[in-house]
Amino acid sequence: MPDRTMQIGDRKIGAGHPPLVVAELSANHGGELQHALDILTAAADAGAEAVKLQTYTPDTMTIDHHGPGFDIEGGLWDGRSLYELYVEAHTPWEWHESLFAHGRILGVAVFSTPFDASAVDFLETFDPPAYKIASFECTDIPLIRKVAATGKPMVISTGIANEAEIGEAVVAAREAGAEDICLLHCVSAYPAPTTEYNLQTMCDLAERFGTVSGLSDHTLGIDTSIAATALGAALIEKHVTMRRADGGPDSTFSLEPDELRQMINGCRLAYGALGNADYSRQTSEQGNAQFRRSIYAVADISAGETFTEANVRCIRPGFGLEPKWYPIILGQTAARDLKRGEPLDRAAVEQFELAE
Repeated sequence: MPDRTMQIGDRKIGAGHPPLVVAELSANHGGELQHALDILTAAADAGAEAVKLQTYTPDTMTIDHHGPGFDIEGGLWDGRSLYELYVEAHTPWEWHESLFAHGRILGVAVFSTPFDASAVDFLETFDPPAYKIASFECTDIPLIRKVAATGKPMVISTGIANEAEIGEAVVAAREAGAEDICLLHCVSAYPAPTTEYNLQTMCDLAERFGTVSGLSDHTLGIDTSIAATALGAALIEKHVTMRRADGGPDSTFSLEPDELRQMINGCRLAYGALGNADYSRQTSEQGNAQFRRSIYAVADISAGETFTEANVRCIRPGFGLEPKWYPIILGQTAARDLKRGEPLDRAAVEQFELAE
């Protein structure tokens, strides 16, 4: 992936840095502020460095109406109207002050996804370290320009947007003043099948649009996020709940705190395993070179005797000449007496230098 970085709060992300893991609160608060605060605490305890909110009201998202398009058919939210869903799912604006304050106490960066201009103005009063554009708003160019004009780093989830739409969003953000953009590859299904994630797209986003890139993971489990880390994800976003059994619009595809901890540990291990291109012998390998093959006398050999397949072989351990010399040594003569089990060195072979 391109050698690009950006800053979110005190944390640099991108090439040369482990992924920033963002716990998505979303609708998992269950309508209780204390429950939302508890999720922030649990996410921080699990190792998340950031928590993301969603800032909207039912009336800024849609209208209270029933009919085609307004009533959901199929999926997790089948039979509900959009308005009814957002009544349950939204994070009350009066909670934000407490949530941002709690994040500061925990040492966790808190930022949010605004869904309209009024939400941006409201969030600016908390001076968030970044803004997120939701996948379904990737084509809302006025909103993108509004967010970009704040000068804050932007995280844009690509979701169902195609390549041209993503390009339009990035151009609009840059024209409006955004300098730091992270594009998140995601599949806008809830939950999303792992087989549809095509993680190579995440790498292509960074190269194609000149940004850092990461993953918004809607799959069940933790494996997709760990795999994305191995491919160089700068940011991993995952929905979190205290208990899936608590229910709620997003609980089905959310991680519980222990699972989040496992995911974060897995991502850290995956990042640590990336390292650099290095062909040198590693510290842990040093003692194992002896288990290579090398050339040994497998019978007593007198000085002047010819080396044959019967008296010298390539065997373990590896303290003798390398096996590459074996065809050259055969037919040569011994420069000294050799005991069975003695490794051959250069001095043991007459005219070794001529053999080279």
